Amino acid sequence: MIDVLPRLDDVKQKTTGALRAAEADSGASVVLVAVVREFDSKADKANLHTDSEAAARDAVIELEQAGDSAKAAAEADTGAGESTKEAVLDAHLAICILKTEI
Repeated sequence: MIDVLPRLDDVKQKTTGALRAAEADSGASVVLVAVVREFDSKADKANLHTDSEAAARDAVIELEQAGDSAKAAAEADTGAGESTKEAVLDAHLAICILKTEI
């Protein structure tokens, strides 16, 4: 198994960037901001629960589910800017890639 903790740190940086972009985007809906906030919160939680291989895998799966929701919200939000959508999609891609590697 790969070393999950550094990779989760990378994902966390992306979710934080996505949250900052969504919060700064005056066109982003409150729903998008809330869903991205939850995605970022799950990234925090995932970084705390990697004390075993099983816990790390479960955390990654839970984080990917939150990422799927954030991606769907970003794609559906017609008011969000392209940079916001791109930041959310980048964060989603990062967790998807990590999931395939564990």
